[in-house]
Amino acid sequence: MHTRGHSLKAGVNEVNLLTPSLVLLLTAFCTARLSKGWPWDGPAMDLLNELFSLSRVSLFRLPSHSKQRWVCLSERRVPALRAESSVHLWVTIILYRTDYDSFFLKEKVFKFYKMKYIFQILDKMRCLRKRSTVSFLGVLVIFLLFMNLYIEDSYVLEGDKQLIRETSTHQLNSERYVHTFKDLSNFSGTINVTYRYLAATPLHRKRYLTIGLSSVKRKKGSYLLETIKSIFEQSSYEELKEISVVVHLADFNSSWRDVMVQDITQKFAHHIIAGRLMVIHAPEEYYPVLDGLKRNYNDPEDRVRFRSKQNVDYAFLLNFCANTSDYYVMLEDDVRCSKNFLTAIKKVIASLQGTYWVTLEFSKLGYIGKLYHSHDLPRLAHFLLMFYQEMPCDWLLTHFRGLLAQKNVIRFKPSLFQHMGYYSSYKGTENKLKDDDFEEESFDIPDNPPASLYTNMNVFENYEASKAYSSVDEYFWGKPPSVGDTFVIVFEKPLVIKKIKVNTGTEDRQNDILHHGALDVGKILMFRKQVRQCDTYSRLGEFKNGNFEISEVNQKIPFDIQCIRICVTKTQKEWLIIRSISIWTN
Repeated sequence: MHTRGHSLKAGVNEVNLLTPSLVLLLTAFCTARLSKGWPWDGPAMDLLNELFSLSRVSLFRLPSHSKQRWVCLSERRVPALRAESSVHLWVTIILYRTDYDSFFLKEKVFKFYKMKYIFQILDKMRCLRKRSTVSFLGVLVIFLLFMNLYIEDSYVLEGDKQLIRETSTHQLNSERYVHTFKDLSNFSGTINVTYRYLAATPLHRKRYLTIGLSSVKRKKGSYLLETIKSIFEQSSYEELKEISVVVHLADFNSSWRDVMVQDITQKFAHHIIAGRLMVIHAPEEYYPVLDGLKRNYNDPEDRVRFRSKQNVDYAFLLNFCANTSDYYVMLEDDVRCSKNFLTAIKKVIASLQGTYWVTLEFSKLGYIGKLYHSHDLPRLAHFLLMFYQEMPCDWLLTHFRGLLAQKNVIRFKPSLFQHMGYYSSYKGTENKLKDDDFEEESFDIPDNPPASLYTNMNVFENYEASKAYSSVDEYFWGKPPSVGDTFVIVFEKPLVIKKIKVNTGTEDRQNDILHHGALDVGKILMFRKQVRQCDTYSRLGEFKNGNFEISEVNQKIPFDIQCIRICVTKTQKEWLIIRSISIWTN
């Protein structure tokens, strides 16, 4: 068993002499890194090892059972050592903790007051051998300078990889902005703007949903009229009673606005008269400075102006819509809607009753299909104005969601809105973005009534059973199931079920399906080991290629259903993903 004394002796025997110049350079290097606050890991560690290897110096460590946490040798403690060896040994050992089996650097040890010991030791150095030459010192100094610059550049390059997002986060989380947003979080007043009503009739009552569009003159193409047409044509007569569409013609070109207003009133006069369509404009005098703004992310000046003005355009639109409805959905002026999208949105909102949310997403493209509570619109409008020159609108919307404590994205599939524009509103460049989750017919969205979910399968990490039943884009994931394993859904009350659909596997993991399984429905609820279960089950059918779907269940089962059970009928080697469980009721 090694003792502390033996370990120190062994370490001393491995130390060769350092020249005074190298000792001084090592000391200067350590001091410089400390003063700049650079971490003692990665490149810095490699450089120190390289310097020691140049001097033929071997590092040593104490055994893992050693009780001594830090070692600090001096000439007085080891009188047999020459002064320069003592300094080198001090520098070497103080860099390392010795109560672990392997070394790692400890930055906090390098307090500046500790450096006085180095200079005390240096003052005691005597009879130093003059081995260094001018050429060696010159090469060594150049080497140190080069490595210092290299290390500094490596940190800069590493930082550049995340510069955009980190800069954005730092800006939004700076003390000045955080205090401002805390004040803003309790502020529900609208911005004082006098809007021009270009085409509108008074809104007699508050609607369920407002659809907001902001549009400017494009260099190529125009899709606004097609977007408005899609909104109205894809809505039923009953749905039209619950929506209002607000179009903000945000271009400062009055001639273009006049032409657009004339086209809109000619094509959609009856919707304007019915109060379903309003066309507004926020005068230029209310806009902040748009020229000479800081060029974040190295964007050209015209790009900075375009995205900054776009943020203000949407801020004024949100501000106007704050009291027109219960909910608000943001669209662009080049979007196509799915059939009965309002009914689908209402189903989703109803399924989230009692759940806190800030933003619901019905498309994965930009800020298309972002749904908000109308009571959040004044805060969002102020937020966009506050940071209008910092970053694009979709980035700001993401930060807004996070600041209001919604950590995760809540996005629903299928998407209800599709981008259809070919030319971008910025410079008329091509924009071929498409949402591959979009479905033209979206009315067949499941009801998924409230239920509890249980499984005896081995769940992987946080891919819980409840995620298979959610409308959000997530899933259940379990390790290879065995015969007899079950996945059970227990409803809060017996239901008349019309249709059941279960999908397993994903596009990325197409083999993680239920290869052999069946689906049962049950009644007569009981409690077993404090878990609600059904006592009697009837089999509806088998899984085929990992999927199960059956319609007209209410005509095949003579009782109201309280449980649905997925059974594994044969052990498999593959893991199991249950991507979605969809239930339709009468």
